[in-house]
Amino acid sequence: MNELDIPIDIHTGKLVDWLISRRHCKKEWPDNVQVIREKINNAIQDMPEHPEITRLLSGTYINYFHCLKIVEILKETEKDSKNILGWYGSQRMKDWQEVVKLYEKDSTYLAEAGQLLVRNVTFEIPGLKRQIAKGVQIQQECDRKTAECIKNAADAEKKYYQTCKNIGIKGEKIKHELIDLLHTLPEELNTIADSCKNLKEGCQLYADFVSFTVAEKDVQCLPLLTYIIEHGNVTTYEYIYGEAPCKIEEPQLDIILEDDADNENGDGIDFGDDITNSAEIDFSDNAGGDIDWGDLTADQPVEIDWGIGEADDIKTDDIIIEDSGVAGGIARDTEAMSLLYNPKTRGQFLDELHELQGFLRQRNSELSTEGSILSLSQFTSAPRSVQDQSQERLAEMLTHVSSAIAKLSTTKMQHLFLISTSPRYVDRVADSLRSKLAIVDKLNDAQKAIKERKQAIAEEQRALTPTLSLIIDRTRELQGHIQNDISKRYKGRPVNLMGINLSMQLS
Repeated sequence: MNELDIPIDIHTGKLVDWLISRRHCKKEWPDNVQVIREKINNAIQDMPEHPEITRLLSGTYINYFHCLKIVEILKETEKDSKNILGWYGSQRMKDWQEVVKLYEKDSTYLAEAGQLLVRNVTFEIPGLKRQIAKGVQIQQECDRKTAECIKNAADAEKKYYQTCKNIGIKGEKIKHELIDLLHTLPEELNTIADSCKNLKEGCQLYADFVSFTVAEKDVQCLPLLTYIIEHGNVTTYEYIYGEAPCKIEEPQLDIILEDDADNENGDGIDFGDDITNSAEIDFSDNAGGDIDWGDLTADQPVEIDWGIGEADDIKTDDIIIEDSGVAGGIARDTEAMSLLYNPKTRGQFLDELHELQGFLRQRNSELSTEGSILSLSQFTSAPRSVQDQSQERLAEMLTHVSSAIAKLSTTKMQHLFLISTSPRYVDRVADSLRSKLAIVDKLNDAQKAIKERKQAIAEEQRALTPTLSLIIDRTRELQGHIQNDISKRYKGRPVNLMGINLSMQLS
């Protein structure tokens, strides 16, 4: 095998050390490069307009091989300054020719080119690739976060409307809708009271069972529930005193519908301190303090009008005789509330419903268990209503009781009861619902911010991709120049710079 065909393999990371060890370059080459860079910076200030020069000066670090191309271009642009001896009179040409000579001294250009190649392969190209890959990763992360924001916003909005649905409002004007809903509460309570008529049989069964068990007659069981079954959802006044009131003065709810009810004029107390308009008492003595008796004399008889007319003149149409009762038959405050609207009686009503429910469940459980002779003999003397009950009938009664409890225990009814007892609770419900919508707004804002960030990263990535491609192309050109230069020094032997091809792939 011919010696000239044996390739010279040089590891790219050790290229500069290889050139110095083979005495192609000197160790002091960085000092020479510093002088050359200063001259390039001065020469580059005065350059002719030429597209190729513009291409060479943009994108990458100017090296010796760029300077050679610039000199070739100046030979065309500065040919008018050439004298008969072949020398150029242009200062531009002189500056760049001097730069080339300084580069060629001690092969400084080769060491600098090797360092540029190592820097591009080791740092510049991998750094840009990592930056682009990170941009792709960030965009994928933005897509994931955007999807999460959309999902969470949809869930929060769904939860908001579900909560509004449970309360019984649309959620558009929360306070107004709650007040409008509160107006329907009496009608709903009356409906619940009417449905309690289905509990009459269960109440009678419970009363008969207790009466048989304690061996007493007229045992009072579930008094309020029994009263509502018989009379309906009447006022507390009627339940207490046994008669309907002549007049009902319902307590008024003071609910502020505005979110910010700041009174600019101020709600001050007028103590009447404005003395300019106060009534004045005249204590002047010009009147003499005498009493004016008028012009009456002792001879004139005085006729006294007692305000009593004829019997026919007295009008009795406008006289109202109130029924007998407490406080003139007027129901006020809690007595004016219906039994199911009044918190105290409503609590008692629910307690009695749970009491009846517990009894029916226990009886149903007892009937479902096979009874012994002893247990059967215990109810032989019980009332017919106690003996004739079946599991199916008890289950039906239990369903009616559970339905009444459920109707009074819904989320909607709980909110309405709290609003009726505390007007400030409207603000609490409204604030709670608005906080759910605030979460939706925050997630939407976060979604917009994420989209903007993704767009910025995408634009940055679009700008980095051409830069990476340009650096790779220039690095390959530089690699070719270095390999050819070293090959000339070894009689044309092939030169391979290892560890470059993998680094200079776009992806």
